[in-house]
Amino acid sequence: MPQCSKVLFVIMDQFRADCINGALADHIDLPNIQAFRKEAVTFAKHYSVTNPCGPSRASILTGRYAMNHRSVRNGTPLSDGITNIALEARKSGYDPILYGYTDTSLDPRNRHPNDPVLKSEENVLPGFREVLEMRLMESYPWRAYLNSKGYDLPDYAHFYDAISPDPSRAARPDDPPFYKAEDSDTAFLTNALLHDLSVRTDQDWFALATYIRPHPPLVAPAPYNKMYDPNTLPMPPRLPTQDQQVAVHPFMAAAIDKPSVNSIVRGVAALDNENNHDVQQLRAIYLGLATEVDAHFGRIISFLKETGQYDDTLVVLVADHGETLGDHHLWGKQNTYEAAFHIPLIIRDPNNAAQHGTTVQAFTESIDVTPTILDLIGQRIPTGMDGVSLRPFLEGKTPENWRDCVHMELDFSEPNEMTKWQEATGVSTHEANLAILREERFKLVHFNGDLPPMLFDLVSDPHELNDLAGDASHAPTLLRLTRKLLNHRMKHADRTLTDVRITSKGAVGFTP
Repeated sequence: MPQCSKVLFVIMDQFRADCINGALADHIDLPNIQAFRKEAVTFAKHYSVTNPCGPSRASILTGRYAMNHRSVRNGTPLSDGITNIALEARKSGYDPILYGYTDTSLDPRNRHPNDPVLKSEENVLPGFREVLEMRLMESYPWRAYLNSKGYDLPDYAHFYDAISPDPSRAARPDDPPFYKAEDSDTAFLTNALLHDLSVRTDQDWFALATYIRPHPPLVAPAPYNKMYDPNTLPMPPRLPTQDQQVAVHPFMAAAIDKPSVNSIVRGVAALDNENNHDVQQLRAIYLGLATEVDAHFGRIISFLKETGQYDDTLVVLVADHGETLGDHHLWGKQNTYEAAFHIPLIIRDPNNAAQHGTTVQAFTESIDVTPTILDLIGQRIPTGMDGVSLRPFLEGKTPENWRDCVHMELDFSEPNEMTKWQEATGVSTHEANLAILREERFKLVHFNGDLPPMLFDLVSDPHELNDLAGDASHAPTLLRLTRKLLNHRMKHADRTLTDVRITSKGAVGFTP
């Protein structure tokens, strides 16, 4: 089978799967992504294996579970000894170019303490060539562009503030920022990508484009800020009160507060997490930001078609992790619930047109993305990667003995300070973590530090509102899933060299 000669890899930040296929899909307009689905394969049960941004991208780009790459927090270094998609793609002759960010914290062991890369958690994954820096904490090219356009730039800490168009009233969450939609971070990144690719049409290329949006702060330029009526949106699934959610588990007391509803929107008066209007207004702004990403993704697809490259290009669209968006009274992604981990994955392999428009219902994990891309460009998948190529699904086949569950992890400590989660749960730094095993019906959340587990029946309780872990009638299921989780982790312990043996004849089983 012919291999793809061009690769477009797009990562959206904090994009919920149900915006594309699920509870919110009927309430959001994503015409370009929905059209793309008809020309590609949708993986409906795709999950990020960890979060937040740094760990999730480390897993996507290395093909490894967090328990193996160990970059488990934003700011935790990724070992220099771990290979990744860019380093492997270089072996196939590609020069992987980056538009955006990989959120990689670099290994300090091989760098001088004064090296400035050790002062930022938003560095570039080795192997990528950063063509456009678009980092949430920096974004200097975008700031310089806005300056050249004549904007009166605020301090960068206030770039994402909502600005009242009426000086006589305070800003509201659905007020726009100081920049126009044509000059937004999303538009700027897309413009740069299309500008550069316009002179590469006659060559092979590998481009990673990473959009910051719809990641908070939740502020959107017009018309996206008022595109959706909060009153028409479904309410998030949640217990009647925030206090009831806190009582679910010791972990939840901190989860309610990190991030709080007031930390994801800037420049406005305090909001109330139990006020339906406040909650729905923020959900509406999030949907507007998602639609903005859709509009610019559509520009890229149009460019590929207009330049005759569409049928030579492997296109992968995915998110790094999800967003709780008020579900369970929670915001962000550092929690245990479905919305934080369930993410979109859509792949267009031009060499398998017969499968375009289909949907795969098998469980897939974010660690599968890199092995899939490497497989489709003809590059060997390194032994140490935990993920599996999804190529058979793209060819209309279901692999034998495919996984019947997904495995997810979350670390909620910091090495330099006590976190709110640790204060709420009383666990030490090395105990402040959890692992999740999600089957079709049952979902186990296992906490370290002797904290109680959580168990949900997703058939009778799809919104995870009724924890069954303390129900004696479900004790056999709890035990079965706990053993299965342990088996899974033991099976997937790092095996980079475990299948190699040094003998008198040399290294057996080793492939350079």
